[in-house]
Amino acid sequence: MRRGAITREAVLKALAEHDELGRDAFLAKYGFGEARSYVLLHEGREYDSKAVAGVAHKWGHGRALTPGEFSGGKDHAVAWLKRAGFQVKAIKNPDWARDEIILACHLVMENGWKGLDAQDSRVVELSDLLQLLPIHAEAERNEKFRNCNGVARKTFDIATRHPAYQGKPTNGGALDIAVLQEFLARPGEMTDAARLIRQGITTGELQSLPPTEEEFDDDYSAPEGRLLMRRHRARERNKSLRRKKIASVLRQGGRLACEACGFDFEEVYGDRGAGYIECHYVVPLHETGEGQTKLSDLALICANCHQMIHRRAPWTTPSELRLSIQQRRNANKRAP
Repeated sequence: MRRGAITREAVLKALAEHDELGRDAFLAKYGFGEARSYVLLHEGREYDSKAVAGVAHKWGHGRALTPGEFSGGKDHAVAWLKRAGFQVKAIKNPDWARDEIILACHLVMENGWKGLDAQDSRVVELSDLLQLLPIHAEAERNEKFRNCNGVARKTFDIATRHPAYQGKPTNGGALDIAVLQEFLARPGEMTDAARLIRQGITTGELQSLPPTEEEFDDDYSAPEGRLLMRRHRARERNKSLRRKKIASVLRQGGRLACEACGFDFEEVYGDRGAGYIECHYVVPLHETGEGQTKLSDLALICANCHQMIHRRAPWTTPSELRLSIQQRRNANKRAP
């Protein structure tokens, strides 16, 4: 059985069976629970999206999917139903992303590490801004997405986790605490990050950048948030800048070797590796604004070293990584 290979006709048959049996009987017959995150909308009615998607497999595949064979989220049931031409709506709003918490934490910091009321004009302004952030798809948002009440609650989630707070903390999450700790450890840098996120949304620059695979990769560390990471990676992947950087190095008599470990692709792979190397944008996320990228902002680096630089914050520079590699090599030579 190919999961997700369902047609619009199959979904309509599942909806008809749902209407005939009634919701409770339909769910019980196939072993599904009530939808917790998404519902399917059809002719003015709401249906449990996961159950409908699972039962739709019965037509065309001979049996329905069991609840344990797939998820009801956007990667499975939601995607399949949308592909079949149906509208799916989120029941609850998505969890707060790091970028959103950065903006909320900055507001709390400016307010003396105290939470703010929903009627506060600063909360109203932040609510409007959060609804512009290109992080959560429209289908994942409901009518209360990042409204003033929700933003105000988040400010108290952060404020009540501050070390100086003496009372009982509200129901914040681990990410609230992580971002708060970043602000306490690096207040200037995180303030700059918040400013750049605001600036990028106001100008529209960050809204035009597509998501990158790295922002969902556990081996990439970007405490300043995924939006600034998108801009960072867009600059690194700018083919024109990369060609100019390579040409500049070659004109000066240099070679295309990693500035951290010295790896030379052509030397190892021959013609296949000729002219190949990655570019790393050395300016930290919290420092880079709208200004034009200079060739001196780019370093030529191999894929392995590039991954190591981005793996843990604060990011090391190629020269710092080169020193670390050399120290490691020297230590290994001295080892018996």
